[in-house]
Amino acid sequence: MSEERLEQQICFITEIDKLKAVDRRSYILGGERLENSAEHSWHIVMLAMVLAEHANQPVDLLRVMQMLALHDLVEIDAGDTFCYDEQGNLSKTQRETQAAERIFGLLPEDQRDKFHALWREFEERGSAESKFANAMDRLMPTLHNYNAQGRPWKEHGVRSEQVFERIAPIGDGAQTLWEYAHRVIEDSIEKGYLPSAEGV
Repeated sequence: MSEERLEQQICFITEIDKLKAVDRRSYILGGERLENSAEHSWHIVMLAMVLAEHANQPVDLLRVMQMLALHDLVEIDAGDTFCYDEQGNLSKTQRETQAAERIFGLLPEDQRDKFHALWREFEERGSAESKFANAMDRLMPTLHNYNAQGRPWKEHGVRSEQVFERIAPIGDGAQTLWEYAHRVIEDSIEKGYLPSAEGV
């Protein structure tokens, strides 16, 4: 192993520490502060490890975990674009693509290409692994918001129809978990955590 290769790897490792400073819109359970993107990435990796048996198809769990660990690194440059921010989402793809090029570009060429390919696979949602990984990424905030009694939804004026649309891809990766998430949203509406389309 060359010294240059090791230096590139250490540079990447040091750079991605910045993900700990990127706040999301979900509160940690207990609600005293917002979670950061590094915490989110760790939590959904754990979610995948625990819930892999619910995937619609058998998946390579290591590949799923790699995607989940990598997919939000682009937020170091692009920030965490709130999923219900229509204006912010217009430029999200461009910003995150540029971020992926820079951040993965810190690595040696073989690792750069591998990590970048995993990131693209996650974004494209074509493989069984990427569909399941995306299911994890959408289920976790639902659980957070539910356990925070809808606080993030209320703070940002989010309505149930928006949440149902946002979490629909859970079914592509894990139908059982989509059905569970659907029940969580219905219960959120009933408890007043989330306004319904009718304003209930």
